[in-house]
Amino acid sequence: MAHHAIPVPNKAVLHHYLTLPEPEDKIVATYIWFHEKILSKTRTLSNLPTPTKLEDIPIWDAGVLKPPKGCKYAQIYLQPVAIYKDPFLRGKNLLVLCVGLNEDKTPTECNKRQTCLEALERAKHTKPWFGLEQEYILLGLDKRPFGWPLNGFPSSEIRHCGVGTDAVCGRDIADAHYLACLYAGIKICGTNAEAMLSQWEYQIGPCEGISIGDEVWMSRYILLRIAEDFGALVSFDPKPVEGKWFSSGAHMNFSTEAMRENGGIKEIERAVEKLRKTHDRHMMFYDQKKGEDNLRRLTGDPSHFYQFTSGVANRYVSVRIPLHCALEKKGYLEDRRPAANCDPYSVVEEIVKTTVLNE
Repeated sequence: MAHHAIPVPNKAVLHHYLTLPEPEDKIVATYIWFHEKILSKTRTLSNLPTPTKLEDIPIWDAGVLKPPKGCKYAQIYLQPVAIYKDPFLRGKNLLVLCVGLNEDKTPTECNKRQTCLEALERAKHTKPWFGLEQEYILLGLDKRPFGWPLNGFPSSEIRHCGVGTDAVCGRDIADAHYLACLYAGIKICGTNAEAMLSQWEYQIGPCEGISIGDEVWMSRYILLRIAEDFGALVSFDPKPVEGKWFSSGAHMNFSTEAMRENGGIKEIERAVEKLRKTHDRHMMFYDQKKGEDNLRRLTGDPSHFYQFTSGVANRYVSVRIPLHCALEKKGYLEDRRPAANCDPYSVVEEIVKTTVLNE
């Protein structure tokens, strides 16, 4: 029996449909949420105000494979929490970030946004800012990193910020993602090749409060969608290749107003010491498997799972104070412990509880 190859999409054909005129009284809304993985579905909404605001977007529902913990039905509600311009369908169409609610409208087990929002509300007087450095690796459909030899491994040289065909692979996807995030209204502020071939990083922020979690989740969705167009896979696994290869993190930068003011270095140092005392607890919230993924990622590294370390301009510590912050004696700290697949809401909640709320 003959085997047929998977057809490669012709994007020139798709362009014809994307340029069809749309009805003035309708928009296409793509609902995106996290329930063990990033999911989405799309609907048509009619007669919405222009411009459309978050409160104009209705709650929807979604089926799940099994009832959420403590629930009777295999169905959840999708509560819109943020909207963005759609870089795929464009026009008036929207991407709608949602969180899951149980049948009684309480947050699902995967919905960490509510408790994060409650912590941020109690800490809002400190005006917390966040920025996240999201690392990821690009894979082919064979689950092998882009550009790696079929029967071997690339050289172990560090390719951080590399340029050239022999140094990087997948720049088209990274650049397309950057521009799509800007179009959507996400505060993406940079991107670069990372240490391992086909590994990349982008940065989101600075964002005030809960918006950092919203924008990270939406940026991940956009990256996954763009990878579809290139026939690629995206891995946020903290240890994408076993062995002495580089891991993938999601470093969280954090500051309060007091840290950003003259002499704020003292507040930064106090926060670092608080994070030192709660290290074990934080490691339970800094990946999606309550520490299992970070154990794979950090064991054996200078900044490892069992021991908290800190320093100035040192990449091999748990929490780093950037050089310019140390010299200017104000700024922010960088928590390097979160894994690439972390839930940013959980990370923000733990940092705020520890450094601001003293919990």
